[in-house]
Amino acid sequence: MSLTEATDGLLAPHIVTDLPGPRARVVIEQDERVCSPSLTRVYPLVVDHGEGTVLVDVDGNRFLDFNAGIAVNAAGHSHPEVNAAIHAQVDACLHYCSSDFYHPVHAEFCERLAATVPDGMGPSRVFLANSGTEAVEGALKLARHYTKRPNVIAFYGAFHGRSLGSLSLTSSKAKYRSGFGIVTPGSYHAPFAYDGELTGADYIEQVLFRRMTEPGDVAAIFVEPIQGEGGYIVPPAGWLQSLRDLCDRHGILLVMDEVQSGMGRTGAMWACEHDGVVPDIITAGKGLASGLPLAALIARDEIMQWAPGKHGSTFGGNPVACAAALATLDLVQRELAANATDRGEQLLVGMRELQQREPIITQVRGRGLMIGFDLVDHETAYAVEQACFERGLLVLTCGHRGIRLAPPLVVTAEQADTALSIIADACEAVRGGAPR
Repeated sequence: MSLTEATDGLLAPHIVTDLPGPRARVVIEQDERVCSPSLTRVYPLVVDHGEGTVLVDVDGNRFLDFNAGIAVNAAGHSHPEVNAAIHAQVDACLHYCSSDFYHPVHAEFCERLAATVPDGMGPSRVFLANSGTEAVEGALKLARHYTKRPNVIAFYGAFHGRSLGSLSLTSSKAKYRSGFGIVTPGSYHAPFAYDGELTGADYIEQVLFRRMTEPGDVAAIFVEPIQGEGGYIVPPAGWLQSLRDLCDRHGILLVMDEVQSGMGRTGAMWACEHDGVVPDIITAGKGLASGLPLAALIARDEIMQWAPGKHGSTFGGNPVACAAALATLDLVQRELAANATDRGEQLLVGMRELQQREPIITQVRGRGLMIGFDLVDHETAYAVEQACFERGLLVLTCGHRGIRLAPPLVVTAEQADTALSIIADACEAVRGGAPR
């Protein structure tokens, strides 16, 4: 297989040992002795360093990264502008609690982020947290505080986090809930797009509002504009707008969970902009700071009017993370969102062409660099994921039988072609039972 030159000059993929290699096996053995078994390791990748869209493991194997740490490394690995911003802030001030004191970089990033909201959302305020689940927890509190209503609605297949509040909204896998007792009361679910004949706003009106909760008791509807772990599912035109209309009729807040889909990943700053839908609240995370822990709760000014002490975070809005986020936002607005559009179209066309000649691929979908494709069953999807890893391409499964492509937004046309070639080779090997 031909090698592709990355933006940093590294060649990938380039596999020089068995996987895992000898140094990787030592780390894996140590990890399995002392780390929580709740951590999900999808293949034996032990990272040493990365540049651009290339990761190098501790044995010197080079991989083409098409999962970006689950859509986190928006600007790629070790982007010089992001790194420079981090180093400068570390030298100035590593940390001081933003919940109790002021930082220039904290205020600047909040102002810049608030200015990115979709047209029509109006003046907005920002609360910074550490992770997507924390942003969702904040949105839950804020929605109930503002509306004085107890209930919330989310969708089957959704992933909103795994802390107990956000877990009440998550329904992508039953194992996330099993063994933890009662989740937050007043949480209801509806089918997501394509999950049956009656979905979304219609299901909420005809089933939930008739049988489970009156609309006057519902504080918010939480929705991913493109469902992430549930399968990278893009709803049809008008589906999100029907939720907006429903919320407007009943005084319900519409919360867009853009933790995975935001920050330019779909070619727009926020995925909901493709549908022209204006939310009341946005939750963001993952790609916000290109790898440093940072998440955001963004709400219309009139909604985010809670008293001091109602919500806070010791580490949320850490100045180093804010500096990385400012550099990332500059890159996204200047060039990376546009690249996500171009490379996403290239990958969609390539995957649809592959689907025509590869019988184990049943569907291809996506927007920008948030692309999913389904295989014939879960076992085949897992086998293709592993076959890609063995060939030096890092992808992840999603949904029941899907694989997601979510590379860093710096991915090149040559790297996209290389990924398509590896996926084709992996599918052929899995279908034919051929070894690597």
